[in-house]
Amino acid sequence: MTITPLHLSRGGTSVVLDPHQYGLPVLAYWGPDLGDLDADQLAALTAAQRPQRVSGGIDVPARLSLLPLESAGWQGTPGLTGDRAGTHLYPRFTVVSMTAGVGGAAATIEARDDDAGLALSAHVGLSESGLFTQRLVVTNTGHDDYEVRSLNLSFPLSHAAAEVLDTTGRHLRERSPQRHDLTVGTYARTSRRGRPGADATVLLAAGTRGFGFEQGMVQGIHIAWSGNQHVLAEKTPAGDAFLAAGELLAPREVVLAPGESYSTPEVIGSWGDGLNELSGRFHRHLRSRPVHPRRPRPVTLNTWEAVYFDLDITRLQALADRAAALGVERFVLDDGWFRGRRDDTSSLGDWYVDETVWPDGLAPIIDHVRGLGMEFGLWFEPEMVNPDSDLARAHPEWILQPEGRLPLPGRQQQVLNLGHPDAYAYILERLDDILTANDIAYVKWDHNRDLLEAADARTGRAAVHRHVEALYRLLDELRTRHPDLEIESCASGGARVDLGILARTDRIWTSDCIDPIERLVNQKYTGLVVPPELMGMHIGGPASHSTGRAHSLPFRAGTAIFGHYGIEWDISDRTEGEYEILARYIGLHRAWRDDLHRGTLVHADLVDPSMDLRGIVSQDRRRALFGYSLTGSSASYPPGPLTFPGLDPEAVYEVRLAVPQEGHPGSGQSPLAWLHAALDGEPLRLSGRVLGHSGLQAPVLLPEQTLLIELRGDQADQAVDGMAGLR
Repeated sequence: MTITPLHLSRGGTSVVLDPHQYGLPVLAYWGPDLGDLDADQLAALTAAQRPQRVSGGIDVPARLSLLPLESAGWQGTPGLTGDRAGTHLYPRFTVVSMTAGVGGAAATIEARDDDAGLALSAHVGLSESGLFTQRLVVTNTGHDDYEVRSLNLSFPLSHAAAEVLDTTGRHLRERSPQRHDLTVGTYARTSRRGRPGADATVLLAAGTRGFGFEQGMVQGIHIAWSGNQHVLAEKTPAGDAFLAAGELLAPREVVLAPGESYSTPEVIGSWGDGLNELSGRFHRHLRSRPVHPRRPRPVTLNTWEAVYFDLDITRLQALADRAAALGVERFVLDDGWFRGRRDDTSSLGDWYVDETVWPDGLAPIIDHVRGLGMEFGLWFEPEMVNPDSDLARAHPEWILQPEGRLPLPGRQQQVLNLGHPDAYAYILERLDDILTANDIAYVKWDHNRDLLEAADARTGRAAVHRHVEALYRLLDELRTRHPDLEIESCASGGARVDLGILARTDRIWTSDCIDPIERLVNQKYTGLVVPPELMGMHIGGPASHSTGRAHSLPFRAGTAIFGHYGIEWDISDRTEGEYEILARYIGLHRAWRDDLHRGTLVHADLVDPSMDLRGIVSQDRRRALFGYSLTGSSASYPPGPLTFPGLDPEAVYEVRLAVPQEGHPGSGQSPLAWLHAALDGEPLRLSGRVLGHSGLQAPVLLPEQTLLIELRGDQADQAVDGMAGLR
């Protein structure tokens, strides 16, 4: 049969697939929309991309396909590796059909290798926002077992790509950016932690040298998977460059019996003229999902850093009283409520309300919280078990472990094997029972250790893949039984941040570190994929529990305001001045919440690394809220101009302060014209073009201060007029 080139186009993105005689279609193009292409133009485009044979090479020049294989001349990282007891190492697939979806934005390619006994389905598509998604399914059509060792999905890079960006980190410092040149060879990032891990990259990106948030062609991929994973950037000696990702499989982890299939996680690609545009595609896509939270995200108080394990009912009720008075809308009881739990060394897995602490159950605290008009939330860590627990003593075979011994402990705990049917049933029954018996609107689902030697005790086989699949089934089943329940994914803070877990949960806990200096970086790079409303951003106490640094309350409150807002602090006995500031910032967040959680997140590229400018521009671009933070002493004095990305160039904006200041920032300096005008109630009016190119002179701030700047267009609606009384 004749297979012709295929052009997919949607959301400002084009993908061109060029048939190949020795395998799956070549990825001839991925990037900005190419416009309407008729058959002749498409044939000319693909012909123009085909390389010539060169001396010293094979007679069929290698090209990056949907599944690059050695049988098609590819000598870079292969798309598929596997075998039948050491044979059939080099499959060669023949395409049997290539079907475009309705609207020309998706395609399914079916291929077979009857000699190797394999069938392959490739599913590619473009979302409304222009994301490029891929998923592969391999099926064993042979008569004996076939082991899948790797199955990666590839994304071609622009030939202008010269620099790679990814993130790394650790507990309390997740998603720290790092860059390096894209050179010939392979740059690989692997996660073997049973979850992505605090050091995992949320995005692997490559672009023109020096690309930033505002400009520079950049392409990036994300793997929507909550277990072990492998991502890479590679450039061949022929100059081809690409990104690839897939699940990292242990030996014999996926062995297909005849008729069985393995499906990869979805890998998602985005591009943009700058990282703002790239991340915007992810955000618009996530917001279009049927499962995306639609109602306003409740301002949340979590009790962990407020009381830790001191769950005195009187103290908790006083904390709830104060929270409600300040405008908090959800109260979450953290660790320590269940049977035998007095510290973090015991009782994980014993998911029964502790009768000695709660003789009347959780009803007294829940009723008190609900009586104040707040929702009630509860902490669980369902995937973990303490060896010192009734569960571990009764069912040691439910723990993930190699033959004959437990893995090294982490935080005095081990990991339950959710792939074990009895362990799965127990956890489902206990959570369902507690959620059914109590008025609980929200679960903080924690996961506090990496997986080590994650094997099924019954077989000794690697178990991460089946564990993650079981986790997804468990979350799906709980959501089916409790459709109004919201779930937060926490994993030692931000060690499980991926779109696989976020397909089943309503937000992630971005980091256990609430130090605002650390959070500015963490939230900036988490936002490459995750929109603000799915990122927990809380106000911590005066001194950070993780770094020991002390920061002012306006700085702590101002840097957290753009996300899913909350408090992680004992506010039961503060000064009236502190309560006034808290109420003001909570009121500001609630007044702007619709725009903060639906608008476009932007970051400015500022030369001075001590200066940070980020903001949210409303969907209609008629108003915006920006936060300017000085994280250290600036090398410039005064610090220079601020330019504001993302605005409508034709709109005219009033420049105001969103939160009143005590006197002029930079006390002792001469008045700054625009700031003086804003403080005196006669704000300057400037076009979006002027604000984007000429900007405003940055005020002289003390290090570790934030100024929230409000831009209101002439035609802006009155959605934030409720802030008038706070000025």
